Amino acid sequence: MFRYRIRTFVLEIVTILAVVVLLAPFWVLVMTSFKQGQEVLTSDAFAPPKQWTLENFKTLLSPSSTSSSAIFHGLENSLIITAGSILGLVVFGSVTAYALVRGKSRWTTRSYLLFLIAIVLPTQLGVLPLYVEARNLHLTGSRIGMVLIYTGVLLPLAVFLYAGFFRTLAPEYEEAATIDGASPFQSFVRVVFPLMAPATGTVAILAGLIVWNDFFTPLIFLNGSSVQTLPVVMYNNVGALVSQWNLIFAIVLISMVPILAFYIVAQKRFIQGFAGGLKS
Repeated sequence: MFRYRIRTFVLEIVTILAVVVLLAPFWVLVMTSFKQGQEVLTSDAFAPPKQWTLENFKTLLSPSSTSSSAIFHGLENSLIITAGSILGLVVFGSVTAYALVRGKSRWTTRSYLLFLIAIVLPTQLGVLPLYVEARNLHLTGSRIGMVLIYTGVLLPLAVFLYAGFFRTLAPEYEEAATIDGASPFQSFVRVVFPLMAPATGTVAILAGLIVWNDFFTPLIFLNGSSVQTLPVVMYNNVGALVSQWNLIFAIVLISMVPILAFYIVAQKRFIQGFAGGLKS
């Protein structure tokens, strides 16, 4: 029987305080993006606007604005690169993890350990040789190049997440499909992969957050090209807007909307993924 104790009360207070602290920057971001320029300088950062306005967003997104085309172009590039990277990670991550988990040879275990080591190693250690090879293959400054780079860099994470789920899946599902005449490929596509929906949701959201918010990689590999992602466009606009914090925060809020919408849509799968997801 549940009893409300002092320890429970303390935990609730700590949780509420933690939520308030974590949401405070987001509150300031939203409030400032709807304030007028003069009010930003004279009012408290946490105070709501005295007069709500959409002029900041109109200024940034109006066709006559110099930043409008850059923002929409950056949004398009980020969407294409993020979607392509997620697709590559789901396809190659699931197949690779399935082969490593169901494989019975020694190399499967050793290969899986290599993937685990790759998760621990900082990505920045391999930026220089990766950039040299990408330049030699003419992959720098292109969306396809960024998709391939992100797929390769985040593949160990996708394999790790998928492998954990495949281990919880009883092999009887595949055996039943084989008895019905399905090939190993058909068994994976029609039986195993649909059962991995929670893992796919987890991989998609984590990879989407990482790719969408990444600033360092596109700054290096897309430098000087016309294919700039939204974080790089934001960085360039922050330099141009100087201290117009209402416009700066408005463009940050614009960049958050797509990935927040994606998380809201896929959060059920994400929660299932962290909760264990699959029940035989």
